[in-house]
Formats: sequence, C-alpha cells, structure tokens
Amino acid sequence: MARFEWVGDRVPEGMRITQVYGIILDREGRVMLRLEKTAGGIRYSLGGGRPEPFDDGIEATCRRELLEEVNTEIETPVYIGYQLVDEGDGTPPYAQVRMAALIRRIGEKKPDPDNGETYDRYMVSPERAAELLNWGDTGRAQVMKAKEVIYRQYGITGESSKEEYV
Repeated sequence: MARFEWVGDRVPEGMRITQVYGIILDREGRVMLRLEKTAGGIRYSLGGGRPEPFDDGIEATCRRELLEEVNTEIETPVYIGYQLVDEGDGTPPYAQVRMAALIRRIGEKKPDPDNGETYDRYMVSPERAAELLNWGDTGRAQVMKAKEVIYRQYGITGESSKEEYV
C-alpha cells in the first residue's frame, strides 16, 4: 500500500518528480479546486500535472498545467514542499511537488488539450478545500502551508467563506 508524507523541504537530488500541483488562491483568500466528473460523482483536485522535457523547471510546469486545465494565470509560484510517495513495492520513492500562487486572471473554461475534458472550477476557503480534497492530514498540511505563504506574501488578512463556481 502506498504511503504519503508531506515534506516541507527541497526534493532530494536525483529523486524523480512525477507531478507539480498548484495550490492557488485569490485575493479573498480562497483556494481554486478543479472538479472532475466521474462515474462515482465529483472528484475535487488541484490543477497541475506531469513535468514535460520542454518545461523550463517546475515553475513552468505549474504555469503550463494551470493554463491547460483551468485556464488560469498566476503570479510567480512559490515552492512550498513535496509529497513523498512510497508505493511500498520496492520501487524508489518519488516526489509530487506543491507550489503556491496568487491568481492573476481566470479565463473562460476550455477543454484541457491533453484529454479534451473541460473542468469546473470551485473557489472555497482553505479549510473547506482541505476537506473537499479529502487527502487527510497530508493534504491539509499542504493547503495550510500555501495559505500561510500567500497570505504573508500578498498581505491577505481575512478570507471569504463564499463558495462559488468561476
């Protein structure tokens, strides 16, 4: 069974990075979640994806994936840590990077060029985002770290509890 651990430090040299997700907030302190319709209902996630050879680092991956999946532009993303994944099958552990950023502009919804899916976008408080993601303590730690970093960097002092599709 896979084990997930939040690490608020740099990815060790040589460790494989399999994904870069953005925890992105608006000036009201709300987190944007990506909604995916599945056979079992709605699955909440973050925008992000796999680093590509043509990306100029993890910041570029984060920006590209957010544009592709949720058509959202961000200010400079800030590295906040990674989720260490150990599949428990003898293969080397790998990293799932998390970046935090302030939303600059939300464009119209459009299909993801990778799979043709058009995702809904849902703005919620950081606490509600952690709940809806349902990633346990590891996920909550990621969202709260993003909140701390973005609130401090952009002087956000309060948050809206208003939930809305954008």
